[in-house]
Amino acid sequence: MALPSATLPPERPSLAEPSSLLPGWKRALDLVICIAALPALGLVTLAVAVIRTLFSPGPVLYRQERVGRGGRRFFCFKFRTMRVCAPTSSHEDHFRALVKGGTPMQKLDARGDARLNAWTRMFRASGCDELPQLINVLRGDMSLVGPRPCLPSEFEHFTPSQRRRCDVAPGLTGLWQVSGKNRTTFERMIELDLLYIDSRSLGGDLKILARTVPAVAAELGAYLRGLKRPFRFGFASSPQGRPLRSGRRAASWWRRGLRRLR
Repeated sequence: MALPSATLPPERPSLAEPSSLLPGWKRALDLVICIAALPALGLVTLAVAVIRTLFSPGPVLYRQERVGRGGRRFFCFKFRTMRVCAPTSSHEDHFRALVKGGTPMQKLDARGDARLNAWTRMFRASGCDELPQLINVLRGDMSLVGPRPCLPSEFEHFTPSQRRRCDVAPGLTGLWQVSGKNRTTFERMIELDLLYIDSRSLGGDLKILARTVPAVAAELGAYLRGLKRPFRFGFASSPQGRPLRSGRRAASWWRRGLRRLR
């Protein structure tokens, strides 16, 4: 079954950097950690598939065209957390505002993105929706550590000096992610990405990987503290985006999901 693409142009083969162009130490680190993490990825995929069958029918995985090393395009994999065929115009407007306004790079999630499925907010806050990108790392499209791959529409807003962040393979995590991430501005993100590019090393990558877990835990903790009713854990709305304001309505929604399995 073909995965939904976020772009309208016809599909074309991945032009991502061949794995042979990665430094030997970096490719070895990627392979060792990815192979070790594959069983966990399989279990998470199974859990997500069950939840999606209950509450949001549609493909488990989602692919989106991103910009890789040297401006080459490739398809980046994620767990689908939005409704099928959700529009992208709101994200593009939000990114333009971040670039021009110099404000912290908070996701639309913080403002109540109506495109999200009901159960996915905490999933996205933890970064678990990006675990399928281990497949991209194994294929050589990405590395474990590096600047986050941007969308083609975002790449168009970069200046020539800012496009230097595409001189290396994009990563699952990076210096920006462990140095404030959504609390930093667009300009600061670019500065951190370029700093990583100019000083990357095996020791530096290991330090970033070690700092990723506490950074993700901090992001998740901030999300949970921001909930008015933390016990909801992201189940704040129905698949149609309507709030579940009472326990009775929430229970009814759960029962409808369970009946789909019968």
